[in-house]
Amino acid sequence: MISLNVCKCLRGAQGPFVLHPAFTIPRGQFVVLNGTSGTGKTTLLRMLAGLETPDDGRILVDGETWFDKNERVCVPPQKRSIGFVFQNYALFPSMTVRRNLEFAAGRRKDPRVDMFLSMIELEELQYRYPEELSGGQQQRVALARALIRRPKILLLDEPLSALDEAIREKLQEEILRLHQELGLTSILVSHDRAEILRMGDRILVLQEGGLTCEGPPFHIITRPDEKNGSGVISAGSGNPARRST
Repeated sequence: MISLNVCKCLRGAQGPFVLHPAFTIPRGQFVVLNGTSGTGKTTLLRMLAGLETPDDGRILVDGETWFDKNERVCVPPQKRSIGFVFQNYALFPSMTVRRNLEFAAGRRKDPRVDMFLSMIELEELQYRYPEELSGGQQQRVALARALIRRPKILLLDEPLSALDEAIREKLQEEILRLHQELGLTSILVSHDRAEILRMGDRILVLQEGGLTCEGPPFHIITRPDEKNGSGVISAGSGNPARRST
């Protein structure tokens, strides 16, 4: 279970504001985080991962304190069981696709590397470097690298937005399969209606520094409420059918 109640001063397009989210996520839940640009969604993920430090508050994961301002506790990122897929890929430019995955797996010739190369359909490009790949191809490598580590928590910052529809839907299914098989707790930042409905157990809408509403995706997206996030969720594409549970 993730229990987060933190605050951090940020500067947005309209000036300074305080990001102050507070929520609890049960183990195994797939949560979608939605909100307008500049509301702190990426910063929230980075604080959970330990890549940014909150100004105040507390983060607990499965009963373990990862951050507590008052107790002066801040677990370093490498000791948090988290896989993170960034918007900007964050691949090692001096490593080939295969070597990026081997590095994440922790050893060369790991059988999981071939499995993930097949999953992201980049077997033929496995010896190329990131600069030789398209943006969509780089994002697929970044996704595989995060999943190959078998983390407890998977953080996804719009990882599929650069992919074509067929690959995006395939990877959505693969993410959901691994989410279930590995018992992950996952948080996905997304503005795509079909993706949210297909993948999310629950949606959290972040606006004005805090959570304005939360609940089942279909209910939040379709109800006529100015604060429900419907104004920042795109129509998306593909089949929005919800996964079976």
